[in-house]
Amino acid sequence: MHEQFRADDVNKVYLALLAGAWAKTRWMVDAPLQKNVLQSGERMVKVAREGKPAQTEFRRRARFVDATLVEARPITGRTHQIRVHALSMGHPVLGDERYGNESVNREFRRRGLRRLFLHAHTTSFLHPRSGETILVEAPLDPELEEFLERCHREPAASGSGQGMATAWSST
Repeated sequence: MHEQFRADDVNKVYLALLAGAWAKTRWMVDAPLQKNVLQSGERMVKVAREGKPAQTEFRRRARFVDATLVEARPITGRTHQIRVHALSMGHPVLGDERYGNESVNREFRRRGLRRLFLHAHTTSFLHPRSGETILVEAPLDPELEEFLERCHREPAASGSGQGMATAWSST
């Protein structure tokens, strides 16, 4: 198992609610990440040419008036990768106190979002002995599910209802 994680052979899919509504149904971010340790000992990550290679595929699941629910699939496994790549697209993860937008987070907190909206949704890997694919699914936390139900969807004419499948294509 450890070798599969080290070789990035474990497929992980996260659900994230990003600030702002974006029209794209898919977005591949290929941006190197550099980890810095502050004097306080806190780790901060930023996109930097001299950083380590990092790729994340984002796929829209639902578009709301001022937020977008996405599936985020890290191709590589870097510290804070999804959060920093979302920020680099101009759409930080809502509730992210480290990399998010403070005023946007304040507004969503007022509307009931009390935490980072980033959820490990599925993980799949090969069983080390049998070679069988194991898929582990975790439902969205009830608190986050209830928050989504309160969000207002854009009109169907905008195409927000398309591309809602949770499966990843092999292409």
